[in-house]
Formats: sequence, C-alpha cells, structure tokens
Amino acid sequence: MPNIQGSTTPPIAELPAIAADVLVIGGGLSGTWAALAAAQAGARVVLADKGYCGASGVAATSGPGHWWVPPDPDARAEAIRQRMAIAGGIADPAWMERILDITWTTLPTIADVYDFSTDEAGTVQYRGLRGPEYLRAMRRKIHRLGVRILDQSPALELLADSDGTIVGARGLRRQRGEAWTVRAGAVILATGGCAFKSRLLGSHTNTGDGHLMAAEAGVDFSGMEFSTYHTVSPAHSTMTRSMSFAFATYYDGEGREIAVPPGDTTRTLARAMLEGPVLCSLHRMPADIRERLRRVQPNMMLPFDRSGAGVGGGGGGVDPFTQRFPVLLRPEGTIRGSGGIRLADDDCGTAADGLFVVGDAATREPVAGAVSGGGAILAAWALSSGVIAGRAAAARAARHGRRTDTPARPLGQAGLRPARHAAAVDPRAVTAAVQAEMLPYDKTIFRRGPALARSLSRLEGVWSDLRDHLDGDGAATAGETVQARESAALTAVARWCTRAALVRPESRGMHLRVDAPASHPALARRLTVGGLDRLWSRFEGPAPQPLDHPATPQAGAA
Repeated sequence: MPNIQGSTTPPIAELPAIAADVLVIGGGLSGTWAALAAAQAGARVVLADKGYCGASGVAATSGPGHWWVPPDPDARAEAIRQRMAIAGGIADPAWMERILDITWTTLPTIADVYDFSTDEAGTVQYRGLRGPEYLRAMRRKIHRLGVRILDQSPALELLADSDGTIVGARGLRRQRGEAWTVRAGAVILATGGCAFKSRLLGSHTNTGDGHLMAAEAGVDFSGMEFSTYHTVSPAHSTMTRSMSFAFATYYDGEGREIAVPPGDTTRTLARAMLEGPVLCSLHRMPADIRERLRRVQPNMMLPFDRSGAGVGGGGGGVDPFTQRFPVLLRPEGTIRGSGGIRLADDDCGTAADGLFVVGDAATREPVAGAVSGGGAILAAWALSSGVIAGRAAAARAARHGRRTDTPARPLGQAGLRPARHAAAVDPRAVTAAVQAEMLPYDKTIFRRGPALARSLSRLEGVWSDLRDHLDGDGAATAGETVQARESAALTAVARWCTRAALVRPESRGMHLRVDAPASHPALARRLTVGGLDRLWSRFEGPAPQPLDHPATPQAGAA
C-alpha cells in the first residue's frame, strides 16, 4: 500500500503473512462465538477486529436478551408459531428450532468467564446478559483457547486463489500503520450490519465492509429491503437502549399528547417528526423499575445526567421521569433489519467457496422473516450462527488445509483501486451523499416508487465516481485508506437496499411502500439482489404471477 506521492508520512509496512486454519473477520458477539467454536474444534484461529474485540459493536453497548425457550416441545412449537405469524411468510421454522436448541445448550457453557445473575429464588438467569461484561468474557474465553486477536485491524479485502476459493484476507493495523495478511483454510465474515453512520450506539464500525468484500467474491444478498428498523433516542444523545421507552408518553411541539397505536410506534412518531419536534416523558415508568434502571442499564441515564436542561427545567441535567425531552428515531439499517449476505447452505456458507457468514452480516430472514428479530432473536442468531459456522469452517480447514502454498489475488475494488484513474474524491462527501438517501424518514420509513428510483439514480452516480477515481490504496495513512473503503461499502449497501425496496412492489413486514400499501400472497418469498457495477434482483422460486388478485392490507401502511 504505497502512500500518496509527495507525502512525508512513512509508507505502510507489510507484515509477514500469518497462517491460520480459520480467519474470523469481526470481533463482536457472532465473531467471538465463531472463533470459540472453531478453536474448540481444534482449529488454529485468527480473529481480526476493526475495533477492540470485547468492546466494539452494538452488542457490547447493550443488554443482549437471548431468545430463551426451554426444550419442551409444546413451548418451542408455540414460540415458533408466534414468530411465524408475523414473519411475512418468508421465515423457516426449522432454522428457528435449530437456533433455540443451540442457544439453550451453548450459552451456559461460558459460566467460567461470565457471572450469570440469579433471581430471588437462586435460579440462574440466562435470558438477559450485560453486554459489556458478556463481550469481555467472550474475549477472555477465546484468548484462553489460543485464538490470536488482531485489535484495531480492519480487513480491507478478501484473497482468492485461481479457482475463486477464498483463502484469506488483507487489512491494516491502523494504530501501527502496518498491513496484515492472513492465509486461511476458511474465512468467516462477522462484520455486522450497516447503519449508515446514523450515530446508533455502538454502530460506528458497522459500515457494511463485509457486505462489499462478499460481493467482490461473487456473493449475493437477500432481504435487503427489510432495512427500515428505527430506535427511539434522546435527540441530544446516541443512547438507543429502547427498553425504557416502553413506558414513554410522546407529545408534539404544541404539547399535545400523540396517540400511539399498539405495534405502530415507529411510523406514528415518524409522521409526527416530519411535522415538527416530538417530546417524550417517562413519567409512567414504575418506581421500582426506575430504581433498578441505573443498575441494569447505567448508560441509559448518563445522557440525562450530563444534559444541560430539559423542557421547562433548569441546568444540572434532565430528569426524564418529570421533565419532557426531545427525541428522534435512529435508523438501524440492516443491523436490526433482517437482510444481509445470502446463506447458501445450512452451515452458514456462502456462494463463495471457503467463505462463511454469521450474525448481522448474514440475512436473518430464516429466523426473523420480514420483521426485525429485535434483540432476543438476533442475539440467539448471533450465538448460533457463530457456533454453526465456526464448526463448519474448522471442518473445512481440516479437509483442505490452510491454503498457504497457492498464489492468492486480492479482490478489493471500489474505494481501494480506481477503475479508471485516481482523482480527488472526498470520502466524507460520499458518506454524506449516502446518508441523504438512507436516513430521512420520508425516504426510508415511508417508501414510494418514484422517490426510490431517484435515490437509486443518485446512489449510482456516487458509486460510479468513487469506483472510477477513489484511490484508497494510495492514501497517505491507514486511517484514510479505511475511510475510503468504508465510504465504498456504505454506498454499495445503500444501492442494494434501495434496489430491493424498489423491486418489491408491496408492503411486507417493516418494508412499507406508501404507493403499494398491501401485501400480495404471490410475493411471500425472498428477494435476492447482487452485483457491483450492474445491479440485479430476482425473487426466489417460480416467477410471480401478475399482481391482479386481491391483496392483504398491511397494518400501519396508511
């Protein structure tokens, strides 16, 4: 990676290649579980995290509550039935049963590094965990098993042999200004979803990097239209822990209470926010929960304690239980959406040989369908997909070896190597252009065909410019290289999400088309999108018949 001509910054040093059986890219919940499972299967594992493994990612800032159902056939069947009823016809009960079982049997095995809480009767509580402690515990667990952890080491691109098999990856140790290469028998993408830098708590590293790397390896995506999940947040804060807002009362700028129908909070608030400011009060929260809140979710209260004033209050912080405070909706993109890299088999493998995907980087449609899996199902998915892929990757590496003796070619394109010639492209301007299409409520929550087409056209223009001219590989510093690559990934994911939303001419689950508010039975199937320079899309299964039959209105679609 040469530095820019004329720069006085020392060139980025290439480190000797590292050999591994399994390379895990991403050190959050799914990545650490994948590394743990692979190491327990006897594999030599390297984990490269964009941040600090154990503290980066959305799970480390939250209180993950796993989908936790006892192995009673009736209880499991009822839990699955309830989820299938709201999944929009595209979930898979077999996958649901599988992750329930893996979560139930596997989560308790970290008791040697994590102190599970107990209730008043002394019963161990496995359902909900404390995110910061959970991720630190996972780091300790994989470190004890000999997993080599590369912190602050974002991956930039995958490596493939002459047959297209994925044989490793290449990235940067940005704090040291060094380039790393890992050659491996299998690679697991655990890079999370993409929130388009919406300031969602913990999502700063979730910029779609793994999605772009997968696409360069020829992999496609499913469910990208289901990317409109939003979380209520104090306007002055990135705090998006939503449990407290179950007790919220909302008001418009004139002080009138906003009636929020059950199950339609996001759309109701979004409509109100398009008209003006929305204020919130948590005065309905019971006293005993207020008391426990500072212990269970201490970071929830910090923004209020540090705030200067509330509506009608003076300085010295805001009391959210007696004062009103402004709120907004933070887009979560594909993080608590359900779309992502398409699974090609039951081992979380992808269409690229040697490449696996887990957690929020993967499509969660098998377990969530067209709606969000919230925290519980997605946490169980992160754990279970990590275990499944870790074991499968270790087995594959045992069969095929570490693939260190074959030539490997880098697959990175946009944001690294200009397709035409290097020219001035500001990654910050690219990011701002993407956000202008992906963050506004009237473009994402309330979708319309003409607006989607305009957004896609604008995003295509941004992509063409950065693809042709952005030279991240020639950047002066590791940070600039990473920023260039991030801007390309954000643009790529935005294009796939927008294309999918435009192509699905109905409303289903979290995907609301104002100009097509009904759900059509013929479209109760998954939508696959792919491509880099030329996008494509198709519905799985037989081609849908013309939509001239009765459709089912979707709740909240008006």
